[in-house]
Amino acid sequence: MKATNVQMISEEGIVGGREGKYLTFSLAGEAYGIGILKIKEIIGMMPITPVPQTPAFVKGVINLRGKVIPVIDLRLRFGMSEIDHDERTCIIVVEIEASAGRITIGIVVDSVSEVLNIRAEEIEDTPSFGMRCDTRFILGMAKMEGSVKILLDIDRALTASDIQVLEQATG
Repeated sequence: MKATNVQMISEEGIVGGREGKYLTFSLAGEAYGIGILKIKEIIGMMPITPVPQTPAFVKGVINLRGKVIPVIDLRLRFGMSEIDHDERTCIIVVEIEASAGRITIGIVVDSVSEVLNIRAEEIEDTPSFGMRCDTRFILGMAKMEGSVKILLDIDRALTASDIQVLEQATG
């Protein structure tokens, strides 16, 4: 009997852990969301200093009020084509969990949409796309107002080696 109660609590914890406020943004016309507690700030595009010998999705670093922050292009990280930046392009500054602790990175997105409160019953598990599709960074799919928003687990959007490259880029 106790094992069943523990299992139910665990399942509720998983589902309950996904609901909450999400900052939604656009990439290639698709809607994505990141949990608001991961967001430090949103800034307009600014000059990014390239860092040699880094993967293409690592755009470089910015100086944000005296702190050097690595910046990645989420389009390139997800295998999408690169586009020219416009007045809606911005950088979402997030804090992610890494093996060495928390690190702050900037994420270039096409545009920021809004903050939504997403309930647990609006979130479905990520469907299976087959073995060749890496979905470990997708927290779930939010069904809202006739559309689907892809909720990201931003801590898993980068691999350990990606994070190591970012840490080296900032010296």
